[in-house]
Amino acid sequence: MKLIKNIILLCSAAFITNSCQQGLLDTNPYQAMGSGQMWTNESLADMGVNAIYNTFRYDRIGRRIYMYDALANVSQNRDGEALLQGTATTGADLFSGYWKEHYEGVSRANDAITNLPEKAPLSAEKMGRLVAESKFLRAFFYYRLNEVFKGVPIYTTPISVSEYTLGRETEAKVWEFIISDLTDCINEPNFPDRYVKGNSLYGRATKGAAYALRGKAYMWLKEWAKAEADFKKVGEAGYKLFEGSYSDLFKEANEQCEEMILTVQNIGVVNCGSDTQKALGTRSSYGSGWNTFCPNPDHVDSYANIDGSPFNWDDIIPGYNLMKPNDRVVFFLRDNMTDAEKGKINSPEMSQYLPEGNEARIMKAYENRDPRLKMTIITPYSTYRGVLSGKENTVTLRHPYRTDNLPEQDLQLASSGKYYYLYRKFVYEGLDETPSRDYGPIDQPIIRYADVLLLQAEALNEQGKTAEAIECVNKVRARAGVALLNSNQYTQVAGQDNMRERIRNERRWELNCEGVLLFDEMRWRTWENTFKPTNGTKEIWGGIYKSCAAWKGDYMYAWPIPLKECQMNTNLIQNDGWTN
Repeated sequence: MKLIKNIILLCSAAFITNSCQQGLLDTNPYQAMGSGQMWTNESLADMGVNAIYNTFRYDRIGRRIYMYDALANVSQNRDGEALLQGTATTGADLFSGYWKEHYEGVSRANDAITNLPEKAPLSAEKMGRLVAESKFLRAFFYYRLNEVFKGVPIYTTPISVSEYTLGRETEAKVWEFIISDLTDCINEPNFPDRYVKGNSLYGRATKGAAYALRGKAYMWLKEWAKAEADFKKVGEAGYKLFEGSYSDLFKEANEQCEEMILTVQNIGVVNCGSDTQKALGTRSSYGSGWNTFCPNPDHVDSYANIDGSPFNWDDIIPGYNLMKPNDRVVFFLRDNMTDAEKGKINSPEMSQYLPEGNEARIMKAYENRDPRLKMTIITPYSTYRGVLSGKENTVTLRHPYRTDNLPEQDLQLASSGKYYYLYRKFVYEGLDETPSRDYGPIDQPIIRYADVLLLQAEALNEQGKTAEAIECVNKVRARAGVALLNSNQYTQVAGQDNMRERIRNERRWELNCEGVLLFDEMRWRTWENTFKPTNGTKEIWGGIYKSCAAWKGDYMYAWPIPLKECQMNTNLIQNDGWTN
């Protein structure tokens, strides 16, 4: 089982460990990973290519990409992010770590692309495949760099640190280079369209993944017809939507289904698994998580009703929208509160509290909504199958919290006294999934077919092919179990502009926690909408627990070149608006 994961994550361990001992990963991320002997036999060549894949274990490349949703305001970070707080400088780790990790991936890929043909004794078939994989990965790293820095130096050969002196290429030039690498992959006859479940090579890059990534690059360039053509090729390569439920898609049994195009390969072994349990899970989750990242109430409120009509709190509680956010706490309180508990509630609306029926009233707000809402998020007074003292313990998200023991069995948050929405997606349940808090076995999606279908819809709609775009979106909505577009008065598409916003919302609901939504907002140039002065870390009723800064200007659409990189390489020109 998961043979490729063991190959990628374990067989290269000695090589990676040796590099760590030499300090290369910490102090010299640009050093070519190989040596003159690294590529001289087939086993070492495999290990060298596996070392490129191993960078997906880095937080900012693959392992913790869900954290980008906190910047997109779909999620929120209880601990705060410097960028959202308005205190980020060019020396911030958010920027320097991102640059460092992705350029280390570039360095490893360059080493393979240069040395495989010169030194590795491989068959023509395997040589073609490994070089194509390495070019795909190099294109992926440059793609991720170009999304945020908008033009970076392009290095194509393994070099020493002293040779990292190139200036930045333009954003357009980097897209051109990425597309060239991916075109080489697509034209390689030994690069497979896809791997089927159980194949020993499952988890490696494929031609389908190359079409998907090249299509994504064309989206940034607004070359809609070329993007459309590439996304269609992904389907022709054999990828399709998972036929089960949305929630089952993210279970270990289905992680090799036809929908998954590129994933972070995880196994339940120390340093080789996911940490979503720790970051997204709660104290009632197996291993006791921290719920550091929580769904933003604004995002939760955006989920439409199952018939496609917009959700409106006033339909559930008349006058709710006009109330001060913190006064709304009364509607989220548990039934049969004690006098002591009531005394701690600071709301002038306590007369609206129902000693019996308060829970049932608020639960109506989450009934008949898009099913992906409850499959992604633990909503008030819904249950979660957790673990307490080594035994399964079904708990309920109540407020105020009493205990997760009998008889109440309340879901315990990491923030005492607070009441947040919590993630269900990528959080393990019960003993049957038996993860560790720090290294769960479920793969983290990077590109999946629903992502591709919605991008294809966007490319079609931007060309005025709105009817075809509707067909793509409806495939995703049908799997989700919501009313199809153009099936009733609420889902009737009123032209290209209306369809554009529908596609964007569909991506926000479908791809939450998958690390793509921030980059969507940057590409659409809608990111500033998440920086409203009233935004911040909020409790469920909208009361702000920690404020974030207002939008500072369009210069934020390009992240700063890290201060350390500018100091090391004086040929790097800083992005406008940022000061070293």
